[in-house]
Amino acid sequence: MSDTQQTDEEFDPVEVFPESEGMDLRPGADPCYKCSTCDTSCPVAEVDDEFPGPKFQGPEQWRLKRKEDTSVDESVMNCSNCMRCDSACPAGVPLSQMHNTARAEYVAEEMSKLSPEYWRNRILANYGTLARVGSKVPRLTNAVMGNSLVQAVNERLLGITAEREFPEFAAETFRSWWADRGGPEVHSEEKRVAYFHGDYANFNTPEVAKAMVRTFEHYGYEVRVPDQRCSGTPMFANGMLDDARRAARFNVETFAELVEDGFDVVCTCTSCSMALRQEYPELFDFEGTDRVAANTWEAIEYLRVHEDLAGDLRASSVDAEEAFAYHAPCHARNQGLDGQAVELLGELDGVDVADVGDSCSGISGTYGWKAEKYGTSMEIGEEMFEHMEGVPGETGMTECPTCAMQMEHGTGYEIRHPLEVIAAALTGSA
Repeated sequence: MSDTQQTDEEFDPVEVFPESEGMDLRPGADPCYKCSTCDTSCPVAEVDDEFPGPKFQGPEQWRLKRKEDTSVDESVMNCSNCMRCDSACPAGVPLSQMHNTARAEYVAEEMSKLSPEYWRNRILANYGTLARVGSKVPRLTNAVMGNSLVQAVNERLLGITAEREFPEFAAETFRSWWADRGGPEVHSEEKRVAYFHGDYANFNTPEVAKAMVRTFEHYGYEVRVPDQRCSGTPMFANGMLDDARRAARFNVETFAELVEDGFDVVCTCTSCSMALRQEYPELFDFEGTDRVAANTWEAIEYLRVHEDLAGDLRASSVDAEEAFAYHAPCHARNQGLDGQAVELLGELDGVDVADVGDSCSGISGTYGWKAEKYGTSMEIGEEMFEHMEGVPGETGMTECPTCAMQMEHGTGYEIRHPLEVIAAALTGSA
């Protein structure tokens, strides 16, 4: 949807679903010919017979909204935002874009702002806001959020499942480490990247962010870490499109300036790169949106294209032999990145990486944290769990932080990011 007609910061459902004119979607919205390929690719529809599937949530609801005054069906909130339907559609219909706008209208017009579900979704969608507070006293926060009584209260009052362990905050955030370090140690006029780290790598897994910095500096890149907000992915998934718009505007304005100065944008989370590359230009039209999207890369993808990463890994090794069960996140598959980690790390002496198949992990960001969705989430993930347990080793690997949560939760395995292994091999530290 173009954002050119929305000059304020509030979501206007009439702009999203005009009653007579239809949605201003990218070319390809109307050619859906009801082949149902999207439905057969949907992990939620596969395990939940009552979920009508992405075809209904997208093109069919869109057509209904053009013809009569029809409310968005509440089942749109059961869509996990895995976006597998986008890559499955043979007609190129922007299904996830339609789901995002439909969810936003449902939240704006149908969901009570006094309901626990609304506030639960808002809390989950704005994780970064709460993380900034919790990370100030990480040990205390971890103790409180890890308490079983607190978890039970959260489930009863808010509907956040008590079955999962709350992710621990790091003792030192990545941005604190970066500031103490004094910023970039390499300066270059030609090899320059701006790092979009996202909330989770900053507050919870700074080791991933540090691995990114060390790997890129190994190749002579100047790394900048500008101020940034959440990519918006959890906001899209929960129908908080006004929140996502504010975050996206800030990010576009910040990174567009760096792109103008010769920087490429690099992400270590495939959901973040997906948001900047696809969701921003589909849903918003801020100045610089297309420029940022065109210059955004996933970190390993960038090195694979711009450097001889495969050759360098072939000439490297790790200290001890390691076997990994690798899961490609849905948002990596949607960008054509699903095979790169297995292919590249297969070149590394002492490392065995087994792809555990193309199934969805089931957690889909905030989806699997909702009490009423937890069972569905685990049922979707069952195939992945079985495949992980059927390959050598007891260490998992993925680029998505929430997929990592699900992998650990379902198998008990330690989970690592491919970039951590690459950094260790190339630089001797992770």
